[in-house]
Amino acid sequence: MSLESDNVIPDNRGKIFGTNAKNHQDLMKIKNAILHIAGVKDVIIDEDKFPREFTIHTKAIVSVKEIEDAVNSVGFHAIPKSSFDL
Repeated sequence: MSLESDNVIPDNRGKIFGTNAKNHQDLMKIKNAILHIAGVKDVIIDEDKFPREFTIHTKAIVSVKEIEDAVNSVGFHAIPKSSFDL
């Protein structure tokens, strides 16, 4: 893999993840779990898309695995979306 695909790198775009969470309360649990990770600046949730998506912006390099583990800890999955449209 590469630095960009294995990590969330500080920039203006952030990294988009899909999740299997459906309701607002579950999405807030995910957001709070991710915000506890060192280096995470903010989490923006898009509740209008299905499956739900969230964008993570960071102040430092944060591994995708660390984000996936935080989301798994509250009972859901986080899947990073590709940087390029297929």
